Amino acid sequence: MSTRRGTNLPRMGDFNQAVVIEAIRRAGEALSRTELAATTGLSAQTLTNITRRLLDEGLIAEAGRAINGPGKPRVLLRLVAESRYSVGVHLDPAVVTVVLLDLAGAVVARRLIPVGSPEPGRIIDEMARAIDALITEVGVDRSRIFGIGLAAPGPLDEANGTVVDPPMLRGWRRVPLRELLSAATGFAVALEKDTAAAAMGELWTRRGPVDDSFVFLYLGTGLGAALARDGDVTRGRTGNLGEIGHIVVDPEGPPCACGSRGCVAVTCTPQSIVAEAVRAGVLSAEGDDDEPGALEARFAHVCARAQQGEAAAAGILGRAARCTAALLVVLTDVLDVERIVLGGPFWGYVSEVYLAEISEHVQRLSATRALREIPIDGTVVGADVGAVGAACVVLDRALTPRSSTLMLSERSDVPVAP
Repeated sequence: MSTRRGTNLPRMGDFNQAVVIEAIRRAGEALSRTELAATTGLSAQTLTNITRRLLDEGLIAEAGRAINGPGKPRVLLRLVAESRYSVGVHLDPAVVTVVLLDLAGAVVARRLIPVGSPEPGRIIDEMARAIDALITEVGVDRSRIFGIGLAAPGPLDEANGTVVDPPMLRGWRRVPLRELLSAATGFAVALEKDTAAAAMGELWTRRGPVDDSFVFLYLGTGLGAALARDGDVTRGRTGNLGEIGHIVVDPEGPPCACGSRGCVAVTCTPQSIVAEAVRAGVLSAEGDDDEPGALEARFAHVCARAQQGEAAAAGILGRAARCTAALLVVLTDVLDVERIVLGGPFWGYVSEVYLAEISEHVQRLSATRALREIPIDGTVVGADVGAVGAACVVLDRALTPRSSTLMLSERSDVPVAP
């Protein structure tokens, strides 16, 4: 298993501690100090000092002894998942999801809040109440919670923690969401674009190498993309990487508000699929497809009819899948990643059809098809990937070793791994 290596230089304890925690967490099982030394490259003395501190802080615990060859039995060390927690909140136009994660990234508790009226003040108050209720329900000491991760649809003003003007959330123009939720809960809040949060959730909850790369295609009320490289999410200059709505995937497709034809926004999104179903007579024209809850119900109905073998509905989903495959070919050709991951709250409705359709098209059209196949999988996280990913953003900032930690280790005002 590929993992990060530590450094035996002096005054690098915070980085090394994070390296040790990550090695134990990713192993998924108890490790001895000898195994940790082989994995991290740290000296025996450095490991002794670090593990003693982690034991004192309750982040790891002894898990028995193992006999492996001659010599004394080796003490095994495991992660204490219940020693620390993080909260994840996903703001979706239809529903707010709130989760509490333990140190291993497992969901301990969750709550769903139907959005109804999208008035920002009301929704933020309900978020705060749901967070307090989860903490009370589980009985967690608030001092053991690293903070709140908040995933929201873009675009975001990352520097100011502001939601700028998300689609299908009327009234959310330049809402200082990070500051308002922090004031309502008393916790530090990390605001992240929902697509980037989903990719972070995938990084944190899977096992395997920390340095692979993938594109995460997020299927929610709209479509977005995220890029993961070297164990981290690439966010772009403004934190809004992955706005893919106006990439043309079908030059003969429907006209788009941007002036082009066949953009992702009018060929691949749930709203565009429902609109085509209405034109084809699969759905009635009745219903407000601009209302997120109604949109999801009608989209689910189209998908169910396609799975039941109805030709018109299956044809609509098939076309959307092929347009999505064309989008993924563009993204993988440009970014040259190792794999593709698909997920999001609408992914479960189309996963069976999409995995069958997309893989064949991507492998056939990829610029690197003569060199390799590109693995395509659904997320391991499930429908709550936005909220789980948001909580993982907090865990990642607190625990993942970064090269920036080495440069900032002498500054007392920069928070690093505990």
